Amino acid sequence: MRLLPALLLGFCAALTPAQDFLPRPIQWAPLMDAPATPFRLGMRLVADQAFPQTETYVRRRIGATATGPTTLRLVKAEKHGDFAFGPEGYAIVNEPGKDLIIEAATEAGAFYAFHTLDQLSYAGSDGQRYVRPGLLLDRPRFAWRGVMIDEGRHFLGKEPVKRMLHLMSLYKLNVLHWHLTEDQGWRVEIKKYPKLTEVGARRDASPVMGDRKKPDGQPYGGFYTQEDLKEIVAYAAQLHITIVPEIDMPGHSSAAIAAYPELGNTDIPGYAPKVAASWGVKYYTLAPKEETFRFIDDVFAELCPIFPGAYFHVGGDEAPKDQWNKSAFAKSVMAREKLKDAHELQAYFIGRLEKMLQARGKKLIGWDEIQEGGLSKSATMMVWRDWKWAQLAAERGNPIVMAPTSHTYFDYGQGKRPEDPRFDVIGGNLPLEKVYAFEPIPPKFTPEQRKLVLGCQAQLWSEYIYNAAKLEYMAFPRLIALAEVAWSDPAGRSWPEFQGRLERNLEGLKGLKVNYRRPDGTPAVTDKVGRGE
Repeated sequence: MRLLPALLLGFCAALTPAQDFLPRPIQWAPLMDAPATPFRLGMRLVADQAFPQTETYVRRRIGATATGPTTLRLVKAEKHGDFAFGPEGYAIVNEPGKDLIIEAATEAGAFYAFHTLDQLSYAGSDGQRYVRPGLLLDRPRFAWRGVMIDEGRHFLGKEPVKRMLHLMSLYKLNVLHWHLTEDQGWRVEIKKYPKLTEVGARRDASPVMGDRKKPDGQPYGGFYTQEDLKEIVAYAAQLHITIVPEIDMPGHSSAAIAAYPELGNTDIPGYAPKVAASWGVKYYTLAPKEETFRFIDDVFAELCPIFPGAYFHVGGDEAPKDQWNKSAFAKSVMAREKLKDAHELQAYFIGRLEKMLQARGKKLIGWDEIQEGGLSKSATMMVWRDWKWAQLAAERGNPIVMAPTSHTYFDYGQGKRPEDPRFDVIGGNLPLEKVYAFEPIPPKFTPEQRKLVLGCQAQLWSEYIYNAAKLEYMAFPRLIALAEVAWSDPAGRSWPEFQGRLERNLEGLKGLKVNYRRPDGTPAVTDKVGRGE
């Protein structure tokens, strides 16, 4: 036997012993010319008591028994040799004639290790599965590896969201940013304010597919009960995914204001709020009055206990100042608080929200417009418009999540697509290769500023994502590329090498009936990607 130098290889193809990991681990050192370890149903599982959740998951997956021919051990450890695992890292140790071992410091690390072990296995000539011998060491580059799903424009429902969570977990993505309110729909039950779903969750029409300026005349709606939210959050937790809810404020609030008109700027000419039936930025914004802030705090009071993660997203993006500039009341608030303009009024508004969230044990995160008029020192900025805002946040010492349009807006086109209005996109072009080339840390950041970048995420805005099949078509395989960007060391990144691993991985997605985009632009499973299909 000979131990090769550490190799940066890649997710296992179903019919070959080559390892095609996705995302690529830090180190894989295979033992050459050594017998492989059987990896099959009926293995014996021995788990440290620190891993009850992973033990349950693995037992279900491999049908573990007390007397299986091969033993898989889940061992709690802080490091392997000099390699520290941290909160999500792990080691896989497979020596011939010995137990197959997973080492990790946390449940998350053990869970990710099992997924990698699955990738490390291959089908032998006898039809059984085996694991190549060797040592694998791995941990993520970034703590925030996310996906944003927008349900304000189009509503998915429980099962499609849970399916996306499952697919995320296969690639070690760990944050679902859930955009739940918009001008076009409010999607969560708030028991104290039933009109939010009775009125705000429904619109009179949507733009015709293929003619975005023409209404289709068909009512559209949907929302999640709080029991639905709890079920989805619990399922995500099993997969070590944190859900970050977003209630968008003070703009993108037409649906809320239509439900409760007193929350808006009632003293402006022509005030007549309604749930928006077309796309684009709308002018209805929440008024900066105490009644509004009480409403918001009531919403937080019902939602914060449901979402146990540290962060709560408040939007803050694309909030037109027209209504505030026309409102005598809004102007009086600016005068009272000594604010020089409506941008500072927005900063005041966001500041009020942050204090409410802090009182409930949450951290505020918002889109990069939250810096307009002044940025709180403790807020986290999600950078989407321009990389210069990342520099501004870093200079102020604020944590950052990178979500730029240039590399992470998966509602953009991705090259050739069917000539069918159901496959329409919002515009732009973001091919797979460009996603893979994404470097989330701006080049001018100092070593200390680099530490402020929590990670990155994909954006799936849903103006033209009508259902779950279209969601998968727009997400995959680009999401796999982003998963590797977020997890793996950039030093070993190679586009040609990634293409080979991805091509073999797509066979696995096909087996899961994922409606990914093929290289020729066609959908892998179905062309039923339209609204209502």
